[in-house]
Amino acid sequence: MQFLIIGRDGTDADAPARRAAARPAHIEGLNARRAAGEVVEVGALLNDEGVPIGSAMIGEFADRAGAEAYVAAEPYTQAGVWVTTEITPLRLLKFD
Repeated sequence: MQFLIIGRDGTDADAPARRAAARPAHIEGLNARRAAGEVVEVGALLNDEGVPIGSAMIGEFADRAGAEAYVAAEPYTQAGVWVTTEITPLRLLKFD
């Protein structure tokens, strides 16, 4: 089952530093989950100046519990980068 996962970064002065510090573990985890078939697409949410303010991911999980487990284990969650997350079931359009 596919899910759209959105993580929103904190807006405090230390938020960019937390993101930068956690990014290597975040990317390593995404690469492993992509190899396992869980990550479909992923990218940073940006403000109008192009500064990252969060993340969006389309993931393939057996159920909501799997998506929730991903969010709980995600380095950006563990490091306090994401202060809020949304998990929404998704059905991608398949083009002919």
